[in-house]
Amino acid sequence: MGTGSPVPSVERFGNSTLVRANGLNLVFDAGRGASIRLNQLGVPIGTIDGVFLTHFHSDHVNGLADLWLTGYIPALGGREGSFHLYGPPGVSQISDGLLLTHQNDIDVRVADENLLRDTAAITPHEFDDEGVIFDRDDVRVTMFEVEHDADGAIDPAVGYRIDYGESSVLISGDTRPTPNILKYGEDVDLLIHEVADFVDPSLPALQNVYSHHTNPQQAGEIFARTRPAMAAYSHIVHGAPPRIPDLPIEVIVERTRETYDGPLTVGEDLMTFHISDRDVRVESHTA
Repeated sequence: MGTGSPVPSVERFGNSTLVRANGLNLVFDAGRGASIRLNQLGVPIGTIDGVFLTHFHSDHVNGLADLWLTGYIPALGGREGSFHLYGPPGVSQISDGLLLTHQNDIDVRVADENLLRDTAAITPHEFDDEGVIFDRDDVRVTMFEVEHDADGAIDPAVGYRIDYGESSVLISGDTRPTPNILKYGEDVDLLIHEVADFVDPSLPALQNVYSHHTNPQQAGEIFARTRPAMAAYSHIVHGAPPRIPDLPIEVIVERTRETYDGPLTVGEDLMTFHISDRDVRVESHTA
């Protein structure tokens, strides 16, 4: 739904991915504009079965309140029951903070519109360890640790693998190259990985960005070793105009091709990947 970075872009909204399997709607990260993208896709906001957070940088959670609150307004979402939030330690704190921040809105809508208070509740599901954290209707979500920085200051930071039948998706989250992507990405159908690169990689101001992310050549090495049926980029960090010009997408592809020659798609907002029997069909949004 969103393939961008913290940059407030109208083309690339904040990072967020919708996975639909066996009737379930699962959202991974909820960056800026996630609710708008769901509405564009025609997915009722109240039908989200769970939101999974990779980490707590603002660009991954700043659309969370909108997703939660809009989903309990009958005309816009009509959620039945609570809003389920999954992830590593810290999820409960985010849940408590959202409820405290928006307590007045909830109280007013319950009193004025007779909304059920239960539909405004948030149920946090917090997990300390790697492993399966969601298993419902034959859809399984596995959480694993990643490295968003070399010193481990950004803690927690996780990625997710989603399996349904013979089909699978891996979402890297924000990460430097890390062995867990190779471990959990083995035999995956669709591997969605972040990427960061710029027109002038030597700029001192960008070195911290490079140390927290994966450049195209490094991502290519990861794709070459995991050999997914389709590799795809999301959370594309490639500039902050006008101060830092955007690196053209075709250059990101060229640099990836230095280390990888397999199937590759550069993600776009609202792009759809249809997965079946090791076949991944890519569909751009044209509405």
